[in-house]
Amino acid sequence: MTTTIPDLESGSAKDVLAFAVEHHHPSLALACSFQKEEAVMLDLLMAIEPSARVFALDTSVLFPQTYATWELVEKRYGIKVEVFEGPSLAEQATTHGDELWARDPQACCAIRKVEPLGRALSGLDAWITGLRREQSPTRANARKVEWDQAHDLWKFNPLADWTEEQVWEYIAANDLPYNPLHDEGYSSIGCTHCTQPGSGREGRWAGNDKTECGLHIDAPQTQ
Repeated sequence: MTTTIPDLESGSAKDVLAFAVEHHHPSLALACSFQKEEAVMLDLLMAIEPSARVFALDTSVLFPQTYATWELVEKRYGIKVEVFEGPSLAEQATTHGDELWARDPQACCAIRKVEPLGRALSGLDAWITGLRREQSPTRANARKVEWDQAHDLWKFNPLADWTEEQVWEYIAANDLPYNPLHDEGYSSIGCTHCTQPGSGREGRWAGNDKTECGLHIDAPQTQ
């Protein structure tokens, strides 16, 4: 941890993003899962730095609506989202057997999300997420700026203190493209096999005690 970052907890999402861009671009990227939070993050980030990097983890089993939103986003902002993939379904079946997501969802996330994220973050100084404290108890202590010990870089969560109402107000006010699954009762959207309608993150991995895929579970260290 070589950089000291000022306390930005009282700053707006724009303030946090502006600082991240000023001090870390182009070794900075937004992790985009094409959910409502990323709709806001993309719009704010592109207004500050149109050449900012954006990446997505393509698990090969995202919803068709998610891929459609992905296309709309690229057209609206004139960008190309960087893609980091896990193994294909055939490769996963050969190595781990069929329907790993049902037998061992933690292992499935590890190879389809966590490992690709490691490659996505390799060489970066910092990354940006749409994480909000209101989403779940596991995210309640998230700060707007954290030291990501697991990946050895800074992590910016500009929407940490935003409510869901604020997110939707921003989307409506700016006529942003967003994943239509939100209109069907999906508050949080992941892979087809592991996501059901539900508020917060209750629709993710329903039926077991798993609440996180492993991308945001490292205990933060702050400056």
